[in-house]
This record gives sequence, C-alpha cells and structure tokens, in this order.
Amino acid sequence: MLRTAGIAVLAAAILTGCAGVIPDKKRPGVRINEDPFASTYAPYPGVPTAIRGATAFDGLGGRIDNATVILADGKVQAVGGPDLAVPAGAQVIDGTGKFVTPGIIDVHSHLGDYPSPGVESLSDGNEATSPVRPEVWAEHSVWPQDPGFSRALVNGGITALQILPGSANLFGGRSVTLKNVPSRTVQGMKFPGAPYGLKMACGENPKRVYGSKGNMPGTRMGNVALTRQTWAKAQAYKRKWDAYYKNGGTMPERDLAMDTLRGVLAGRILVHNHCYRADEMANMIDVAREFGYKITAFHHAVEAYKIADLLAADGICAAMWADWYGFKMEAYDGIKENIPLVHNGGSGSCAIVHSDDPNGIQRLNQEAAKALADGQRAGIPGLTEAVAWTWLSANPARALGIFDKTGSLSPGKMGDVVLWNANPFSIYARPERVWIDGALLYDANDPKRRPVSDFELGQPGEGDTK
Repeated sequence: MLRTAGIAVLAAAILTGCAGVIPDKKRPGVRINEDPFASTYAPYPGVPTAIRGATAFDGLGGRIDNATVILADGKVQAVGGPDLAVPAGAQVIDGTGKFVTPGIIDVHSHLGDYPSPGVESLSDGNEATSPVRPEVWAEHSVWPQDPGFSRALVNGGITALQILPGSANLFGGRSVTLKNVPSRTVQGMKFPGAPYGLKMACGENPKRVYGSKGNMPGTRMGNVALTRQTWAKAQAYKRKWDAYYKNGGTMPERDLAMDTLRGVLAGRILVHNHCYRADEMANMIDVAREFGYKITAFHHAVEAYKIADLLAADGICAAMWADWYGFKMEAYDGIKENIPLVHNGGSGSCAIVHSDDPNGIQRLNQEAAKALADGQRAGIPGLTEAVAWTWLSANPARALGIFDKTGSLSPGKMGDVVLWNANPFSIYARPERVWIDGALLYDANDPKRRPVSDFELGQPGEGDTK
C-alpha cells in the first residue's frame, strides 16, 4: 500500500515537471538603492569660446606653443596650433603671453567639513566616536557656503575636489567628489558619475585618539589587527548579500557600515588611505591583497619615495605635499624630492600634489613648482613643466575615477579650463579666467564673475555699523 502511494507521488512529480512548473524555484533578491543621495549637478550656461595665442599644458605631459583651445557645449572641442579654425560666432580670447591648462583637481580637501570660519560648531570632519566608522558620509557635513570654495576657484584654479572625512579613524567614512561651483546643496555640487571613496588611516592618529581612551587600537599592531578584523566581517557580509541577490529568500539585515565596505570589495568605492611611513604603506598593501580590495591612493605619503617601485607595480597613486613634513615622528623622514621620485618610480607610477589645507589649496600650482625645481636640481630625468602639470590634473582625475571625463585638454572632456595671466609655475601667476563645463565661473577683469557665498555676502565690512 505504501509502495503504491509512493509511485503515485513520483508520477505526479514527473507530470508536474513535464508541465514546466517548479514549485521551489527561487527568485533573485530585490536590490537596494546604492546611491540614495544622487548628484543633481547641472552645468552653468556657457558660450562657444576660443582661447588663442596662449601656451597650453594639455595635462598629459604635452605642451603646445601659440595654442588654440576651443570650448563649446560644455566640452573641450579641439586643441591645436594657431591655424586651428575657430567656429563662427565664438567668443575669442587673446591668450598672448598667457598659459592655458586643465583645471586643477585636489584629491585631498576638507572644505565644507572644516569650513571657514574655523570654529568648533563648524568642525564636522571626524566622527571620532569609534575607530571604525565607514557608515558616515563626508557629504552630510559639507557646508556649501564655505568661503573656501570660491577662494580655491579664484586663487587656485581648482575646478574639482575630493572632500574627505578626517584621519582620526581607521575607517573614517565615505568621501565625495565635487565640482567647484556655487550651489545651495551639496548634491548640486556632486561630480556626476564620480565613484565614492573610502577614507582609511593608519599610523599615529588612530592609535593616539583611541589609545588615549584606553581602547583598541593603542598601537600600530592594534591598527592592523582591527583593520583586518573589520575586513573579515565585511567579506562575510558581502557573501550574504551576494547570495541573496543571486538566490532570493529573506533579505539580510542592513548594516550601513558594512554597506560601504561591501562597495569597496565589489570595486565600486575607491580606497584613499592616509599613511606617512613606507613600512605602513607596505603593510596596508598586504592587507588589501589579503582581503581582495585595491588601494587607489596613499595620502600624505611622506616616505613614498622609499617604495616608489612598489607603488608603481600596484598602480597606486601617492598624493603628497612638496615640502611639508617633520611636524610629527611619522612625518619626520621626508625629502623635497619625494614627488618627482615617485613620478619616476616606473611604469604605473602616479604622483599627485594635494593640499589637505584651506590655504594650500589656493597654491597647488606653486607646490608643484617647488617639487619640479627640486627634482630638476636632483637630476631626475624627464621633468618638464608640462609633465609636472600631470600631478595637478590627469593623475588626480585617475585617482578619483573621473579621468574619462576631465583632467586634460582632450576633445570630448569637460571644459574645465584655466587661463593663467603668467606661467603657472611662477609665484606671481594667478588665474585670469576659470571655466567649469565650458561656463565662465571667474573672470579677474569682471567683478561680477567672482562667486561669493551668501555667508560671505552677509558679513558687515570694516566700519559698517549695521
């Protein structure tokens, strides 16, 4: 009797299968929104423009004398010599005796998170409540009215910049890349299509901040141990979500911190690692290999010259100062040739000049000039002014994942361009005009073409009694 019933069940199952119905078939899980704070950036309006007669550094290491640069529809349309045809109706600007370059991109800024005036109530860069805080997003601290943005534009020719959390934590949170334009909201500044970054830190800062509280990490070995432990949790979290997306079932419980790290492991979020010493950078490269993520750039990287070949082999950029070092032990062993030595580290080398400072961001061209001069004095081959400009535009764009959109005077790139009143490697040079997406945002000859935030505009001047 039991045997007969079993045959009947088997026959029913076969018939069901023949009908193409699979009762236990699983459906893929519903995907969560990975970008809930999407960019709302819209370029300012521009007009077709031709810059003629200037010396051009193209951002890729090339120089064109007596150049013609044509901007239209928000893009670089063409770059060439004096015979390049200018479209009918274009505004023609005489660049004789001047220089034209791609806009400068700063990969390490805290504008908006540590804005001016620098008072405690506006200090929003470090969520120093735990050494592991990847769930916080720098953009949620950015104050768009920070006067530092317009000063970076008009004094420094900064057209794009990455805003990072501070370096108190091993995992400091997400960074955001911005177009340097006036906006009421940070979403209105967000660089369209730019990937998020993750700020990490090693060395003195995390062990000092948390060790002084009697917490882990209190040592460099504690830094590495807690970093590895966190990535192990992130791998497990990613496996749960990968399985859910593939097979469906019950959605795993969300963890915003792990969401960020899952994005790194999936290659969607780029790692920017605060690190000074060469041995610690080498340690972090090993950790990245262990857990299957890539470090995009080491920031500050005072000892990068000691491992320039290792960085080049892994395609890791180093974002550096020209000569800012010695202010703490991990920054002690710096040399002025750091940037050019990293540049000369081999195939895959990527040297960047960065600021980490609201004043330094206004003078990155001068920082590059110092590093260039130091490298030339040291006899490092192949260093020219045009090559040094790659440290300010193309290489930062690569590190931010936006090189397909900006960073050079290549046709089709965004019209992010600066016309300098003199050689930009001179301390006397200033931006004369700055275009972002082909729109003239600053003109030194027109007082109305200088962005001023509502905050600055509302401050009483000297002698104003209102």
